[in-house]
Amino acid sequence: MLPIPERAMLPIPERVRTLAATASVAKLSVDGAPSPARGGVDERGRPVLLVLPGEPLHGLGLRADAVVAVNLTTMRQLGDVTHPRGLIEVQGWAEAVPEEEARAAAVAVAAHSADESLFEALERFGERGAPRLLRVDVGQVVYLTGQESGVLDADDYLGSRPDPLAEIAERVLAHVNSSHRVQLTAGVTRQLGETPGDVWLWELDRFGATVRVDESLVRFPWPTPAKSGLCLETALRGLLCTC
Repeated sequence: MLPIPERAMLPIPERVRTLAATASVAKLSVDGAPSPARGGVDERGRPVLLVLPGEPLHGLGLRADAVVAVNLTTMRQLGDVTHPRGLIEVQGWAEAVPEEEARAAAVAVAAHSADESLFEALERFGERGAPRLLRVDVGQVVYLTGQESGVLDADDYLGSRPDPLAEIAERVLAHVNSSHRVQLTAGVTRQLGETPGDVWLWELDRFGATVRVDESLVRFPWPTPAKSGLCLETALRGLLCTC
């Protein structure tokens, strides 16, 4: 296959931020040692952690220089099988969430880990022995997604935002995979000039669609980037077979 033009893909920082926005905390290490992990990602892409008494990060006041690495994973459900879409490791330093931002931080954690200790962390905020809400002051981000891997510095990562069409793209993608795979397969067959095997819509964004064909990922760029949800749906209909 020919290489895909860069304009047909989300910029790497934006792609990583898009994946991080829906990722779950899978693993946490503190100064290289594993630690219990539960949390999510805030609106800036920073991992937010719920830390319980007795865990290494709970005594942050005594260890303000603790180096942490948070592994984030984002998955794609295709039928009965779950596949990893991307692996992201955010490296940096743990810091306490300010009280005025605690509720928003708790919501970010609850989206992936509905732990009852979140209520206690809010109600007893700042009390000795209460669960704590911490976040990562980002130093750098290591990513692996599809065939792409690399390292982003903090400015590139924090200075980017998720794809503005990501939320509607996920809804459309789920609908196509649940109800229109016959049309998707026919459209991919027309585009590739050969009959593929197992076909699923893998990624969808304003620059194009990525289709999983058996074990391979095939990118279909739009003629022009989609500027709205309606434009995105219209572009996708051009890939689906409507005959």
